[in-house]
Amino acid sequence: MENKEVMFYKTDDGDISIDVNLKEETVWLSLNQISDLFERDKSVISRHIRNIYNSEELMRDSTVAFFATVQSEGGREVKREIEYFNLDLIISVGYRVNSKRGTQFRIWATNLLKQHLINGYTINEKRLKEQNQKLKDLQTTMKILNRTIENQKIELGEAKGLLKVISEYTYALTILDEYDHQILQIGKTTKKEAYILRYEEAMKVIESMKSEFPSDLFGNEKDDSFKGSLGAIYQTAFGEEVYPSIEEKASNLLYFVVKNHSFSDGNKRIAAAIFIYFMRINNIIYKEDGSKRIADNALVAITLMIAESRPQEKDIIVKVLVNLINEDN
Repeated sequence: MENKEVMFYKTDDGDISIDVNLKEETVWLSLNQISDLFERDKSVISRHIRNIYNSEELMRDSTVAFFATVQSEGGREVKREIEYFNLDLIISVGYRVNSKRGTQFRIWATNLLKQHLINGYTINEKRLKEQNQKLKDLQTTMKILNRTIENQKIELGEAKGLLKVISEYTYALTILDEYDHQILQIGKTTKKEAYILRYEEAMKVIESMKSEFPSDLFGNEKDDSFKGSLGAIYQTAFGEEVYPSIEEKASNLLYFVVKNHSFSDGNKRIAAAIFIYFMRINNIIYKEDGSKRIADNALVAITLMIAESRPQEKDIIVKVLVNLINEDN
């Protein structure tokens, strides 16, 4: 039986110290340890154990385990599988030998197990909450995806991009079989000082796009919200950056520009272009193998998903994008 935890037990009078194995929500002692604990010869303890099993007071299969134990034999260390008995059996033997030490050990072991159960519940409750949150995040992402498919005119390439968004995002969620090892969080990101994209520079990028889109309304500002979007990604709170990594700045920039509808026409196209420009000037657009961190159709898809998302879904949609473009992807 592996993955056991060893606890130290000392009798009240300090005469006896025992390393107690803790496993499967109970404690385990070997025959030698039980003999030492109750100060009885091993033959006496063995007889009591046989009687307990013969009378079917306890069942052997549920009270015995074998631990690999290293012991000295003839001047050398030998590893053997040693028989251990659980707390139920130990207590039963303690009653038969009428040992005060049995009572002391029972109280100690019961308190120990109670504490471990409390700690175990706390840990499992935390994991359950994390798992539930990840499921909610994935469900939210799928809802946005469904609304995007229903409400936008999706072409084949964009549909593939939508699927790519979800398939690439699953490594961060690890919902199916790795959820117990990784929680939904921002992955490995670039924590260097970001290039400050000024309003005038961004407007030049937009101006250069106008020849590709003949609409007279393309790129015409309706208000000052575009300038606000640029400034928002560099904001601080209590001396700390709200969006500390370049990937988080880029993702929020795309979100803000799409959602603020700063232009009379071309908001999504402008948002995607500014997003790519920001990634390029901050040197995070390509992976080490030379491929883009986010494919063109996936960028189109995530931009459409942002457009369809609701305000309360901002955190999850931004987190999706950050995990699509981070260094782990």
